[in-house]
Amino acid sequence: MTQKLIAAIAVSLASIALHSRADVIKVGVIAPMSGPFSAVGQTWEGATKAYQKLNGTTAGGHTIELIYRDLPEINPAQAKALAQELIIKDGAQYIAGLYFTPDTLAVAALAQEAKVPVVIFNASTSSLLERSAYLLRTSYTLPQMAVPVAKYALEKNVKTVVSLVSDFGPGLDAEKAFNTEFIAGGGKLLEAIRAPLKTTDFGPLMQRVKALKPDALYVFGPGGPATYAMIKAYNEAGLRAAGVRFLGTAETDEDHLRAIGPELLGIETGMFYSATHNSPLNHAAVKALAEVAPKAIPTVQLANAFDGLHVIYHMVKATDGKRDGPKALAAAKGFSWESPRGPVKIDPVSREFVQNVYMRVVEKDSAGRFVNREFRTFEMQPDYGRIQGAAK
Repeated sequence: MTQKLIAAIAVSLASIALHSRADVIKVGVIAPMSGPFSAVGQTWEGATKAYQKLNGTTAGGHTIELIYRDLPEINPAQAKALAQELIIKDGAQYIAGLYFTPDTLAVAALAQEAKVPVVIFNASTSSLLERSAYLLRTSYTLPQMAVPVAKYALEKNVKTVVSLVSDFGPGLDAEKAFNTEFIAGGGKLLEAIRAPLKTTDFGPLMQRVKALKPDALYVFGPGGPATYAMIKAYNEAGLRAAGVRFLGTAETDEDHLRAIGPELLGIETGMFYSATHNSPLNHAAVKALAEVAPKAIPTVQLANAFDGLHVIYHMVKATDGKRDGPKALAAAKGFSWESPRGPVKIDPVSREFVQNVYMRVVEKDSAGRFVNREFRTFEMQPDYGRIQGAAK
């Protein structure tokens, strides 16, 4: 970051401190509001509205105003530009959202220099928080999900596996974490396949998997059309019919259930949330989402944004609305609460999210809807990416 930009930020923040109304705290949310991942942005916006419906629009007497900015696809330069605009022009005291890791990396240095807390709603590469002391995450890391899935596979006597992941940060995290845990537990990895991020035809890759005859296929898809294509290819290659178990993470989220329904029946995934999670708070959050944003889908992104805003409210209260990044971060470290997903905590050292991971299976409920039924809980899981890295 140039000294000129740092100076501009400093002058802008000083001006904001002098002239802005202290009772209005602005939160800039960078989200895919259009394009192939627009369902995510729609759910984030609906989730923050649902949170405010249930908890009010003030924190410690200060009004919380959310400003959404559209970032349709991976574009680090645009992500940085939007963050700068939100901080300098709009006076945002907090930045939130950020779907992809490369975009979050582009914002990290800016957050560090401006001392602006960034609450990540999705980007899930394990090492991400190491890039700035001002980054928090209310989503997950792929190792945090992948290790319990590997443990579950071993419990079910799965002996051989092929892994198939999208070739970018989170996918590589998932591959390493699952395969390391699976092999350490006595399983055999037949092949680790990496698909370019923009792959839309998974047919040839699934034929490779079929030829290897594994007991299970472990996957990580990037969401959206690529994940639809992956599921379709798994079925068309006859892997389900051949008894090859499909193990994943977010591949059966509720938006995918609506889009491709029957092809997902029986698929097992390990994830931190399902819209059917049985708790009063989750029922209230899903109901509020339907009321404030009828078109939004209650996926894991509901929990991510709902909890993200909860953390921001906590930081605003802790700082009495003042622009004090270090104090805000200090208040967030070690913070624990009951989420729509269950009990959660921000690790006081790593700032990573600690949460339950649920094994889920796709079924039809009594109303004929496709749902993820939680059937096995791995309680309060850490980021295994750090743990596996430290074990080297």
